[in-house]
Amino acid sequence: MPHCLAYVLVLLPLLGACQSMKIEDFKETTPRLILEDYFAGRTVGWGIFEDRFGNLRREFKVDIAGTWDGKTLTMVEDFVYSDGETDQRIWRVEKVDDHRYRGRADDVIGVAEGTVEGKALTWTYEVMLDIGGTERKVRFTDWLFLQDDEVLINRASVTKFGIELGTLTLFFRKPTSDARGKQAA
Repeated sequence: MPHCLAYVLVLLPLLGACQSMKIEDFKETTPRLILEDYFAGRTVGWGIFEDRFGNLRREFKVDIAGTWDGKTLTMVEDFVYSDGETDQRIWRVEKVDDHRYRGRADDVIGVAEGTVEGKALTWTYEVMLDIGGTERKVRFTDWLFLQDDEVLINRASVTKFGIELGTLTLFFRKPTSDARGKQAA
């Protein structure tokens, strides 16, 4: 039995390394995602979190107010969960160059790192997450895909020690004006 456990522990990190999607695969794709353009102004989003067994654990809506000062994108995210809980995260995302971003938020441990190519962005960071009443450090690996000027899809894997705990699926939309000129939500 100890040999089997040792074998499994050696293989676990390798399983996470089998991911075949690479940011370079999106180099020539369109529309081109420019994070500071997409998140400037108001953005709304709807998301779900599923545990590793596919069970829906959480639903939420997020309203984002974004400002770009030429170097830093500040995004104030106001979350409302289906159980009535509310939360706020403020991201400060620095554009390093045409393909790289760095970000900080109060609940993010260290610095989030992101790379963009074409229509896609991959973004990784660690946070302390309440799991069953206990705070645990987990890693988020997000993949964002711009569909058009209005819709951005985010799929995130949440892991601990390389083991997937669950996935987050989030759809963002830029509010558009309806025929009467009012903002649609």
